[in-house]
Amino acid sequence: MGNNNTLNKEQIINLLPHREPMLLIEELVDIVPYKSAVGIINVKKDSFFFQGHFPGQPVMPGVMIVEAFGQAAAALTAYSLNPKEVENKLVYLMSVDKARFRKPIMPDCKLLLEVEAIRSRGRVWRYKGMAKVNRTVMADAVWAATIMDRS
Repeated sequence: MGNNNTLNKEQIINLLPHREPMLLIEELVDIVPYKSAVGIINVKKDSFFFQGHFPGQPVMPGVMIVEAFGQAAAALTAYSLNPKEVENKLVYLMSVDKARFRKPIMPDCKLLLEVEAIRSRGRVWRYKGMAKVNRTVMADAVWAATIMDRS
């Protein structure tokens, strides 16, 4: 898949069930299978969530940042596992702990989502991540997800 440690949007689409407008991750780079990766989002003022959050003062909603963390982690996990293991499976968010939103993320910027798998037991994975713009930490969180069969 792509370079040894990079996935483009088309390759991410092959790993995740998300589609526009909910597919947020545009690229996954610096992939260390089973361990870490960096998701990239080019945050643009025409993104659907800015229409109402907030007119005249657009700020990326915290729930969208958490969703982006989840997508980057799900892409890392799906990329890392044997394709037969993830065939007909989905990665579902189970919990979000310690989410902190330190500074507002506004358009137009490049948002880097540094995600790290910190534990896996069976089908349950635990992650931590930091969202950065120009090396400044904008948000961070710890969350868990599980891999389940598609129904």
